[in-house]
Amino acid sequence: MSSSTNSPTHHTSTIGAIGAPSRRNTELALLVFAVAIPVFAYANVGLAISDQVPSGLLSYGLGLGLLAGVAHLAVRKFAPYADPLLLPLATLLNGLGLVAIWRLDQSKLLQSLPNFVTAAPRQLLYTALGIALFVVVLIFLKDHRVLQRYTYISMFSALVLLILPLVPGLGANIYGAKIWINIPGLGSLQPGEFAKIVLAVFFAGYLMVKRDALALASRRFMGLYLPRGRDLGPILVVWAISILILVFETDLGTSLLFFGMFVIMLYVATERTSWIVFGLLMSAVGAVGVASVETHVKSRVQSWLDPMREYTLSRQGVGGHSEQLQQALWAFGSGGTLGSGWGQGHSDLIRFAANSDFVLATFGEELGLAGVMAILLLYGLIVERGVRTALAARDPFGKLLAIGLSGAFALQVFVVAGGVMGLIPLTGMTMPFLAYGGSSVLANWALIGILIRISDTARRPAPAPASSPDAEMTQVVRPS
Repeated sequence: MSSSTNSPTHHTSTIGAIGAPSRRNTELALLVFAVAIPVFAYANVGLAISDQVPSGLLSYGLGLGLLAGVAHLAVRKFAPYADPLLLPLATLLNGLGLVAIWRLDQSKLLQSLPNFVTAAPRQLLYTALGIALFVVVLIFLKDHRVLQRYTYISMFSALVLLILPLVPGLGANIYGAKIWINIPGLGSLQPGEFAKIVLAVFFAGYLMVKRDALALASRRFMGLYLPRGRDLGPILVVWAISILILVFETDLGTSLLFFGMFVIMLYVATERTSWIVFGLLMSAVGAVGVASVETHVKSRVQSWLDPMREYTLSRQGVGGHSEQLQQALWAFGSGGTLGSGWGQGHSDLIRFAANSDFVLATFGEELGLAGVMAILLLYGLIVERGVRTALAARDPFGKLLAIGLSGAFALQVFVVAGGVMGLIPLTGMTMPFLAYGGSSVLANWALIGILIRISDTARRPAPAPASSPDAEMTQVVRPS
């Protein structure tokens, strides 16, 4: 027998139980770029507008860098194995949004509008609060599976958040949409931004329990497995809620977001394509039905179908619902492939919505098609890392929650970008991280925090079996 099997003189090399690499240094290096790029853009805007570097460049750079550093230290301490791309991507988008908002603050046209308030300092404050909420999520949410205990409490909380804008004296009707509440001393707040996270928790907990029943099919029709009649209840309830939101709050974006998120999670839980088909059909029926009777939704559809007509009527003062969409389309067309350059566009002609609903038009005009594609790529990477986290999660609740949050984020980007570009009717929602708005910034930083917690749990090395005396190491034996 060969000595390679019986000889005691084996050469062994030990691969220590160092586990998977944490990638925190990779995250730190990416954060340096995520801060440097907005700082460079800030300087570029100042040079384009006034031929000098902005006086607040140093404070802006230090402030954004400090916030990013605090977030990184929190991840390094409380989620050391988390995905290394989520935090830098969110920081980069948030920083670029601050630059675009500050650039619009310098517009003489916007400064001449009544009730004009510089938005960039407030947005920086919202960013600081958002990152503080991000840190709180990492500190107190030590295991995302704890959220499963609050499945039905989450449902009740989401319904309360959605009803709040309809409470007399509390809700506010802003530009036709009843999705805001007034908080004395703090201004307006959009509860729907937080409701999407709470609803994702409820959907994940509910579908994890009911997925086997929902996956059963009664018969096959045209290649689709039709669900049993009694299993249509959940999707009909969510569909009805989304229609009620559309009717009473006149907010197409929130309605599409909630129903679309549920259908995505339902498809992932059951792996039945029929749910996607039913969801699309029900969305189309509901949207067409409400748009035919609800005045505000109908006006949005009319502006989408013929934005030039709406622009002309508005300019002539004989009607017209909004000229913003046509101005945004001209901004995109003026930007061309490479754009006019930071600070050299005219997207301020969109007026009061330039830094919120239509902030993407500023990027389209000043950075061109290339810049918009880069922005959408950054969003796509966040969604991709969220889906990757869902695939890597070791528990079904974590998988559904991660895919729900990623799907909600992707749907929000789609409905906002699609509305501004004229692909679908305007929704009134804000572009995550880019647009001005405290509710959106806070909610999306909390969303990133939950995804990072799930990814940390998924990527963390599994504990070694206690029964093995050499459990901490893997021995590779090379014969002599």
